Amino acid sequence: MTAPPLPSPDLMRTFDLSSPVFITETNIARVWKTTRADGTFAALKIYKDETMGNESAGLAYLTALGGVGAAEVYGHGPAAMVTEWLDGPSLGDLTRRGDDDQATAELVAVANTIHGQRAGDTAALQPLDGWFDALFKLEFSAGLPSVSKRNMQRAQALARRLLAEQTEICALHGDLHHDNIRRGVRGYCAFDAKGLVGDRAFEVANAFRNPNGAERLIRDPEMIRRRAAVWGDGLGASSRRLLEWAAAKTALSISWRSGPLLDRDEDLDLLEVQLGVLDDG
Repeated sequence: MTAPPLPSPDLMRTFDLSSPVFITETNIARVWKTTRADGTFAALKIYKDETMGNESAGLAYLTALGGVGAAEVYGHGPAAMVTEWLDGPSLGDLTRRGDDDQATAELVAVANTIHGQRAGDTAALQPLDGWFDALFKLEFSAGLPSVSKRNMQRAQALARRLLAEQTEICALHGDLHHDNIRRGVRGYCAFDAKGLVGDRAFEVANAFRNPNGAERLIRDPEMIRRRAAVWGDGLGASSRRLLEWAAAKTALSISWRSGPLLDRDEDLDLLEVQLGVLDDG
């Protein structure tokens, strides 16, 4: 990956940072490893849009956590955020090297830690109900296989029911998956939050389709059942409810990638596996 231009000197002075090293680029931001005035490292995330994409509420959420179970926020501006640097490894690294059982246990431990904190004014967070608009508005191309259309329609119905039946409403990280949790000096911490408010059982939904690089594993029905059992026990929710949220979130991610008209997607087979696990009880 070609490194982009360095952060502006004015921005670096604003946050009293130096020595930027480009780390990665996402759809909405670029991330740099920087050095603070006291010699410690920090992550500088520079957004491509001043709205911070879908992470503006996530900033409010992480700030309210105050570094408990999550990366500490050191500062922010209209299109930038400075947070604690987490050296790693990530939980995704654990799974990719063959230790998904540990990653599974650590993930729900982080979820419980952050859920145990007051995450500020929930009015600053995004309602989970609105998060699913793209799925409900999705239309299907004539070329979409009939089984995929049926699975997506089933996921739409699942999402509508789950949203109507939400229980234990709380502040949510909103994107709690393996590569958004890394180990730092205080243990495993979450970052890159979306900042939602809704059903607590939704929190691990996206983790069922992660991490990247473990595509065969996340399509293994036994692994899906094992994760659902551990996470359900840890969150005090039924494994079936977690699996329903997982299928709904997989369908939502498909709809985000496809735009308003779905023709094909790489995760349609994953959705079929997840629904199959639900059918098997």
